[in-house]
Amino acid sequence: MQHIIDRFVKYITIDTQSDPNNPNFPSTEKQWDLANVLFKELKDIGMENVTLDDNCYIMATLPSNVDYKVPTIGFIAHIDTSPDYTGTNVKPQFHPNYNGEDIVLNKEENIVLSPSYFDDLLLYKGQTLITTDGTTLLGADDKAGIAEIVSAMEYLIQHPEIKHGEIRIGFTPDEEVGKGAHMFDVDKFGAEWAYTMDGSQVGELEYENFNAAGATVTINGKIVHPGYAKGKMINSMLIANEFIAALPQNEIPQETTGYEGFFHLHAMNGEVEKTVLEYIIRDHDMELYQGRKAQFQKIANDLNEKLGNNLIEVEINDQYFNMREKIEPVMHIVDIAEEAMKNVGVTPLIKAIRGGTDGSQLSYKGLPCPNIFAGGHNFHGRYEYIAAESLQLATDVIVNIAQLTAKKYK
Repeated sequence: MQHIIDRFVKYITIDTQSDPNNPNFPSTEKQWDLANVLFKELKDIGMENVTLDDNCYIMATLPSNVDYKVPTIGFIAHIDTSPDYTGTNVKPQFHPNYNGEDIVLNKEENIVLSPSYFDDLLLYKGQTLITTDGTTLLGADDKAGIAEIVSAMEYLIQHPEIKHGEIRIGFTPDEEVGKGAHMFDVDKFGAEWAYTMDGSQVGELEYENFNAAGATVTINGKIVHPGYAKGKMINSMLIANEFIAALPQNEIPQETTGYEGFFHLHAMNGEVEKTVLEYIIRDHDMELYQGRKAQFQKIANDLNEKLGNNLIEVEINDQYFNMREKIEPVMHIVDIAEEAMKNVGVTPLIKAIRGGTDGSQLSYKGLPCPNIFAGGHNFHGRYEYIAAESLQLATDVIVNIAQLTAKKYK
């Protein structure tokens, strides 16, 4: 297991944070740093047809070692880390035989990872936890997935007695800013189906995700001297308050779970003359999702009618859709993953993603792509962690999926 831990640490100490405000592809030059490392490493372990294209997509092939036709399958992970929190100068800390108590990440800043707040920690008692030092994210999202895929391919190369069909692997940039699948060449990848290794808790197996939209609300006001503002000033920030208050107050991320959708105000910037609200709109059910978008627009329309002058402008853009529609016709690919987990002693936890993955967009591009656990928790922040044992379990699942697929088509 030390080999995969060392590989994971090598990846997380390379800063690959993406940038949502840069239209370039990839959005940050530093993503190339890990891409170039992976390009060489895949060649070194014996992968074939290793490519790194102009958009920072890495693909490689493990040829079939059976003499009958097996569908080509794929495994995919992303190289970037979230722009929500710094990934510069990551210093992982190791906690062997975790005892279920608080972990002091940073004594000087009194940053503590506690099971009283993050109760999932207790799932990993007795295991070796890898955490941050409290000043950066860890990068298990999704460098754990990369480490697991590379390690599984290396294991299959070193153990030719394990029979498998052709396997394609792909590593994408800019997943965290919603562009991970935009330039992905499905035809070039050439797999019949694939799995993203980008889930969290051990056992997660997901083939449903949110339908998602981004929405921008622009409110135009009018500034005049406050001493002479009677009947003249229009304060856009106060209108913004009205807009926010008109949305359902309990349909927000911190009040919802499971299949419940939400409206999430994630950024706002305002002055008297102009306020801009940035929202994301989410729901698993397509009819409810369309209803949420219509509700959002209606609030703006009603306020415009009340206030006059069409002060509020709304722009809503679909981002991705629920991949369930594309996975259900080929549910055998989920069944294979479920069986593989059971074969390595993992209890499958089949649930809907309260978010999205590259797999969602890839499924709509013709590559059905359920999501499998990578093992990390508390993504996108200083409290991120992973159990070393989870890295090995996910690697074992990949190997078993490859083996099972070959058996089923013999």
